[in-house]
Amino acid sequence: MFGAGLIKGLSLTFKVMFTRKITEQYPDERPFIDHRWRGSFQLDREACICCGMCVNACPNRAVVMEAAKSQDGRRVLTRYEIDFERCLVCGFCVEACPQGCLRFTREYELASYFREDVALDLLKNDNLDAPASKYAQRVPAREEEA
Repeated sequence: MFGAGLIKGLSLTFKVMFTRKITEQYPDERPFIDHRWRGSFQLDREACICCGMCVNACPNRAVVMEAAKSQDGRRVLTRYEIDFERCLVCGFCVEACPQGCLRFTREYELASYFREDVALDLLKNDNLDAPASKYAQRVPAREEEA
């Protein structure tokens, strides 16, 4: 039939015209970030026991950690960096942390103009105020009901 393609195209146009708009006016409007979003990293330096499980779990060796002994015999972090050029954001390092001190945040503006700025130094950049993502976070143990 002549014009069937035109009718089919117009029907699709009218159908899409009355659906909900999906274009977001970024950066004027903040996008919806799902609770499972894997953004930047957050490290709780006080809770870290410097076990190195996160370093061993990283398949691309993007995590670099150095520790030293303090005067009271505890191991303390002296360097903790994540190279975002090599990071897959797979979450193995977050899952491997036995203390739950390494977490994903919900930050999404991670673009950088310079290559040197891509490496994330978690000792200098606490980022403790960033809201954490719930994905791959350790679920707190339920208290036993007495």
